[in-house]
Amino acid sequence: MENLIGIHVPDFTLEAYHQEKIKKIKLLDCKGKWLILLFYPADFTFVCPTELEEAAGYYPKFQALHAELMSVSTDTVFAHKAWHDNSPAIKKVDFPMLADPTGALCRALGTYISEEGLSSRGSFIFNPDGVLVAYEMHNNAIGRSAKELLRKLEAAKFVGEHEGMVCPASWEPGKETLEPGLDLVGKI
Repeated sequence: MENLIGIHVPDFTLEAYHQEKIKKIKLLDCKGKWLILLFYPADFTFVCPTELEEAAGYYPKFQALHAELMSVSTDTVFAHKAWHDNSPAIKKVDFPMLADPTGALCRALGTYISEEGLSSRGSFIFNPDGVLVAYEMHNNAIGRSAKELLRKLEAAKFVGEHEGMVCPASWEPGKETLEPGLDLVGKI
């Protein structure tokens, strides 16, 4: 599998279910903000609602960091609406739920499982210039942590704003950072 770090956000316009409406969202319109794409296998499943519900709880924190969070599956926008209308967990989702029924976006970012017509669990963080700075892929039986995704965004934002600085393992805002070639710099 090739390394995707440094690629640009794909030029896709997708239908989305967002704030009780069906609308079109162009990913390139997110330039100028951080963009997080959460790929998941399917609506009406077991692990997916736990992830999206948790992400919904963290959504205001993502927004406070000038980031847009969007979920993506190969389900249609109508399946997203039905799931939102019928699941107490998904009713909490206030971020756009993108529909990729052809799997085109999933294929572009390497999450598509062709034998199943579904996506793997993947999380992608694009910086405000539309460049991919972090991503992770999971087996579909393994749920992700929205808290860890937020921490990764905070670290990506920090290094993007502090040239030459890096964040050590498990770094969180207010903790010590590193400058390559030097010792711990201190809290920033």
